Amino acid sequence: MSDPVGGTGAPHAVVTEADAEALVRGICFKTGPPRRLGVEVEWLVHELREPRLPVTPERLEAAYEALRPVPLRSALTVEPGGQLELSSPPAATLMECVTTVAADLDTVRAVLRRDGLCLVGLGHDPWHTPRRFLRAPRYDAMEACLDRAGPAGRSMMCTSASVQVCVDAGHEEPGPLGHVRRWWLSHLLGAVLVAVFANSPLAGDRPTGWRSTRQLRWEQIGRDRAGGPALDADPRGAWARHVLDAPVMCVRQDDGRPWDVPERMTFREWTRSRVPRAPTRDDLDYHATTLFPPVRPRGHLELRMMDAQPGDDGWIVPLAVTAALFDDPQASETVYRAVKPLAERTLGLPAPHNPLWRDAARTGLADPELREAAAVCFAAALEALPRLGATAEVVAAVAAFRERYTARGRCPADDLLDASPRTSLFDPPGPPGHGLPGLSGDTSPPAGPGPSPAGPLDGPDALAFDDGPPHGAPGSRPPHPPFDGPPRQEPFPHGKDTPS
Repeated sequence: MSDPVGGTGAPHAVVTEADAEALVRGICFKTGPPRRLGVEVEWLVHELREPRLPVTPERLEAAYEALRPVPLRSALTVEPGGQLELSSPPAATLMECVTTVAADLDTVRAVLRRDGLCLVGLGHDPWHTPRRFLRAPRYDAMEACLDRAGPAGRSMMCTSASVQVCVDAGHEEPGPLGHVRRWWLSHLLGAVLVAVFANSPLAGDRPTGWRSTRQLRWEQIGRDRAGGPALDADPRGAWARHVLDAPVMCVRQDDGRPWDVPERMTFREWTRSRVPRAPTRDDLDYHATTLFPPVRPRGHLELRMMDAQPGDDGWIVPLAVTAALFDDPQASETVYRAVKPLAERTLGLPAPHNPLWRDAARTGLADPELREAAAVCFAAALEALPRLGATAEVVAAVAAFRERYTARGRCPADDLLDASPRTSLFDPPGPPGHGLPGLSGDTSPPAGPGPSPAGPLDGPDALAFDDGPPHGAPGSRPPHPPFDGPPRQEPFPHGKDTPS
C-alpha cells in the first residue's frame, strides 16, 4: 500500500485526523490503464446427499483439514458461517482469471466430495439459520456490533454467498475508462447487476418476497456499515469522508482481552479523542475492511453486489459480463448511456439505500427499466468479449444466460420460486449442479407459475440464531494477495477478518 504521508508508514504509527484522510485518499483509487482483473467466489457448503440437513461443525472441520495441504493458486478462506471463498490472484486477462479459478474449484470440489460435501451457488441459504463456525475475537466483536442493527448481520456473516468482481480503478483522465466515470458507473450498473444475477429468494424454506434476499440483508445492516458514500465529482474525497465518518466496529486488543465494541464512535472522533487508545495506521486499514458498501475502493474497485450463481461454472457469467462492460471502452460507453437515466430513481441517495437498488433486489428483471438496461448490457458484453480474448465457450455461456434469463425478464431466483415447495431444489447425488434448476446446461425456458404458495417471509423476523462451538479453519494462500489494497489480517488457517 502506498504511503503518501510522511511519518505514518509503520503499521503501529499513530495517525491524526489529517493523516487518516490523506492515507485513505492515497490508497483507495490507484489510477492507470485497466490491466488487471480478479474474482472472489463464495460458496455455501452443504451435504451432498441431504442438503437440507445442516453440516455439523465436526464435518466441516474435517473437510477443511483435508484442504489444508492442497496446492491452489487462489486464496482459500473460510467465512464465519463455514462458507468457502476462493479469491483469484490478479489476472492480466479474463481467460487467465477464469482458467485459474476453475482449476482451483475443481480441486476443492474433489476434496469435499470425498467427505460427502458439495459447494452450492446460492446468494442466501434457503434452509439453514445463521450459525457461527469460526470463533475469534474479531467475529465476536463483529457479531456484537451488527446485532445492534438487528438480526440481519448474523445472516450476512453466516448464510450468504456472492460473486465479487475486482476491476482496476481506471485512468486519472476523463473518458469511458476514467476513474470518476467507472466509480459512477459501478453504482448505477450495480443495480442492474443485482437484478440480473439475483439468486436468493428463499429463507426458512419460504419465499421472502425479494429476488435477492442477500441484498436485502445487506441493506438491513444499515447505511453506516453497508452503505456507500454520496456520488460526487471527487470519488477520493467522498470515500475518505465516508471512511472517517463511519462508526468504528471494534478496538482490537493484543493482550487476549475481548475487543472493545464502541457505541457510535466514528474513526474521525477516535483520532480526536484517542480513547481508549490512540488509533494507528493499522487500525485505519482494519477499519476500512469493516465497511461493506456495494462498491469498495481498495486501490481497485471491488464490486460486491452479485449473488452467488447456480452451477459449477455459473460464476463465470457475472465475471465475464462485468469485465466486458468495464474494460472494453466501446461497451463501457454504451452501457454508460443505457444506465444514465436510472440515476433519477436513486433520488440522490447512496447505494444500496435508495429506491433503484431496492427495486432491483425485490423484483429483479420484472422491472421494465432494469430489464431494458440489462438487455443493452448483455448485447454490449457479447460484442466486447471476443475483443477481450474470451473463448467461444465463455461467450456461449453468456449468450445462454441471456436467452434463459435476461431476454425473458427473469433471473436465477425465478427458477427457485418456480420449483414446487414439496420438491427439493437438489437431486442428490447428481451431475454437476446437483439438480438445481438451470444448472445442467439446459437453456429451455423454465415452467411454473411463480412464487411458492407458501407465501412470502419478509424482513429480519425470518432469521433465527444458533451459534456453533469454537473452531479455527485450515488452508493456504498464494504467494501474493489478490490485488494490493488493505490486507486481510490473517491468512486462511484462522479465517478472514471480515465476511465479504
